[in-house]
Amino acid sequence: MGLLDKIFKKEVKRNKDAGTMLERYWKSFKHALSGIWYGIRFEHNMIIIIISTIIVTILGIDFGISKGDWLFIIFICGAIAACEMINSSIEAMVDLITTDYHELAKIAKDTASAATLILCIVAFIGGLIIFLPNFMMILGG
Repeated sequence: MGLLDKIFKKEVKRNKDAGTMLERYWKSFKHALSGIWYGIRFEHNMIIIIISTIIVTILGIDFGISKGDWLFIIFICGAIAACEMINSSIEAMVDLITTDYHELAKIAKDTASAATLILCIVAFIGGLIIFLPNFMMILGG
């Protein structure tokens, strides 16, 4: 028996495999909601993301932006929130392994944080493209 046979024939029993299919989906959904609730309660950047999403949504409604602009806004807001949750997950995993300073731990945390920052920069540029003409019309008369 080769290595691949050993890997693919070995049945790994995971804790989440217990129950019927619907029970497993329901458990997964509850865990995801728990993660969102954790992010809202303990990750200060999630509050900033939520407030920014609300402001952009209000502006989008007020300015009557196009469907394409809405698609960008919906996607980028969701991507930023998801990326922030992944960043928080990576930080928690690193802290689980070590709370001591280690250069590789710093790299893991910093690059995960940088991924969220990159999306925020893209969102800002996209927001300028979408909303700046509207603000210029208001300011220009």
